[in-house]
Amino acid sequence: MAPSLPQFSAARMRSYIFRLPLFTRSIVVVILLLWVVGIQSAWNVREWGSLIPNEIGLGTMYRTNTFPLVHNGFLHAFLNILTLTPLLERFEAEYGTLTTLALFVGPLSTIPALMYTFIERGVLHMNTQVLGASIWVFTLLAMEAVKTYKSNPHFLLGTTQVPTWITPFVLALFVTFLVPNTSFLGHMCGLVFGYGWGLGYLKFLAPPEWILRWIEGKLNLLGRLPHYVSVDQKTYGRFGVLPTTNVSNVSLPADGGIGMGMVGSSQRLGS
Repeated sequence: MAPSLPQFSAARMRSYIFRLPLFTRSIVVVILLLWVVGIQSAWNVREWGSLIPNEIGLGTMYRTNTFPLVHNGFLHAFLNILTLTPLLERFEAEYGTLTTLALFVGPLSTIPALMYTFIERGVLHMNTQVLGASIWVFTLLAMEAVKTYKSNPHFLLGTTQVPTWITPFVLALFVTFLVPNTSFLGHMCGLVFGYGWGLGYLKFLAPPEWILRWIEGKLNLLGRLPHYVSVDQKTYGRFGVLPTTNVSNVSLPADGGIGMGMVGSSQRLGS
């Protein structure tokens, strides 16, 4: 019997979209909104938000945070959303919404952007404009590649063992050759940060968890924000406190079966 191909399920896709964590869905919405705003000609969104090395200064440092959010058109934005969403969703589920917010509006965007600016302007003496969320995609791919390498160091290509950590680099080469107007240097800057994070050298850039816990408790973010992922997601589950069972309500009937009373109270897992 021939193996059947996986079938597309609209219900499963809808369920996946509805379960996206808060920061991930916010980024998708912002990218789409900036694309919509960019349709008009009164204000050039791409010129305002893109990373232009010669334009970077104290008054324009915002570009190091905005360039992944602006795109050249709908197809550019759609493809980046398609590839970014599952990677960003996985990162946010692992580290929490506040940590993800702090990193993606901070060092995870700024450091690769400053690396690109330094090399482009100071070494190559060029001024190539870059924009789009693909730099985040390659950063997250590098992080995932390091995780994979630790559990599965190689895969076989014919009779050759290929290290799994190299796959994002190979993908960047393919994208450069197959997709016009892509920045190989920009993707490399994203990969460098991703590898550095995956190997543990850059994790000091994440804000201390005790501060994030204090903010979460003070503002009651878990109770107020739907789809919010707690810093203590390993303790509290993905979107809230895991259900608890009142052990005292478990009884052993005379016939040897196991009878269970009412389950104890619990807080919500989701929104």
